[in-house]
This record gives sequence, structure tokens and C-alpha cells, in this order.
Amino acid sequence: MAASSQSQQALTPQVRRQLESHLRARQRELELGMSRTVELGLKSAPDGTLDVGDQAVFSYTKEMLFTQGTHHHAQLSQVIAALHRMAEGRYGVCMHCEATIGVKRMEAVPWTSSCIDCQERIEKGEMEAKLRVA
Repeated sequence: MAASSQSQQALTPQVRRQLESHLRARQRELELGMSRTVELGLKSAPDGTLDVGDQAVFSYTKEMLFTQGTHHHAQLSQVIAALHRMAEGRYGVCMHCEATIGVKRMEAVPWTSSCIDCQERIEKGEMEAKLRVA
């Protein structure tokens, strides 16, 4: 365990409640965003009379909506997993090294499952990310 992980303060009940509230709000935002993406995808369906330019625009729009939906789904999975870790009493603990995740990191990225040291190792390709989805 790195020194920076050891010196992090623990989550207070008040901060934990604030983070849970933020996670639940983000969950609602993502679910709404996914619903809107589906609606837009259905509304943008071609009627079969598109010229080449319109087909290109439709294809681009469809790809953009797919990418947006994929991003929302991935983040929603992380938010739900964080809420489950919270319910199980494992929230704020790194899934890799079991160090306490710093409060500032939790406030910045409340769905994180990695301490900053492990996240840096993941980004450098030195370790694989773990994601437990409920």
C-alpha cells in the first residue's frame, strides 16, 4: 500500500450520505439520458426515401447515439456497483489493494472502485480494472 493511500481520511457519515445522494442523482440522470437516447434513435429512423447525404447524416447520428448510450450504460453500471458497495459496507475501499480511497477522490468520482495509486497503474496498463456489477 502506498503512503498516499494510507494517509487518506475516512468517510464521515455526513460525507457518505452526500455521496450516496450524488450517486442516486447521477443514476437518475443516466437512466433519463439513456431513455432519451432510445427515443431519439427511434425518432431518427429513416423512412426509406433518403438520398446519399441524408443517409450519411442518419448513419452519423445513429453512431453518435449508440456511443452515447454505451457511455451512459457503462457509467450507470459503475454507479450501481458503487451503491451496492455502499450497502455492503465496502464503499470507499479499493477493490485492488483494499486501501482506503481518499475522500477528495470519492467526492470527485463517487463511483470509483480504485484508489488513486491503483487507478494510475490501471491507466498505465500495469494492472486490469476490476468491475463488480450487481
